[in-house]
Amino acid sequence: MDPIRINKYLADQGLTTRRAADKLIEAGKVLVNGQKAILGQKVVPGDKVEVLSHRPKAYQYLAYHKPAGETTTERDHQGLFPLGRLDKDSRGLMILTNDGRLTDRLLNPDRDHEKEYWVTVDKPLKEGVLNHFARGMKIEGETTKTKPAKVEAEDDYNFRIILTEGKKHQIRRMCAAWGYTVTDLVRLRIENVELGDLGAGKTRPIVGQVLTELLSSLGLTN
Repeated sequence: MDPIRINKYLADQGLTTRRAADKLIEAGKVLVNGQKAILGQKVVPGDKVEVLSHRPKAYQYLAYHKPAGETTTERDHQGLFPLGRLDKDSRGLMILTNDGRLTDRLLNPDRDHEKEYWVTVDKPLKEGVLNHFARGMKIEGETTKTKPAKVEAEDDYNFRIILTEGKKHQIRRMCAAWGYTVTDLVRLRIENVELGDLGAGKTRPIVGQVLTELLSSLGLTN
């Protein structure tokens, strides 16, 4: 293990989130080799990390349907945090959890985890445009091409796309590069967790086989 910030280490261990870890550090409740940790401190293999008087809560996992017009951090999720983001104008599936282990495993683009979207644009799609999306393309402000994606046209104005990365406003920027404005963007799926008929603003527990498969795809167990 390379040196890693103490808050990320604690989150990766599933003990807390990075933000909550910083609060524990400020409260003097995190020790590294018997000494109180400081914000920004890094740990290396062999370091003994202790969290005083901290018992992790039972892990919870929820599917949440973020409505269009709501920012990711706008709503109080009662101690759960969203994995990743959807921009304000987009809607659809988010995963809420208090399991910090999922953060890097699900969001790191090197891990190739699938996220599926339904996209509506403002004018008919020209022949060949979706092929560029599928192969990967340069978008303004990025030094590397987008990763190859799975793309399927539904009709002249709508298509599905499955990404394994999440550059900021990626789909909107890809469309804009070819002269299209996205009028509706819905996240339908994250790995094996589907939005389904979940109503806007509602949550649904992720449990049973769905949860088992999700955690297994991330190299975790419940």
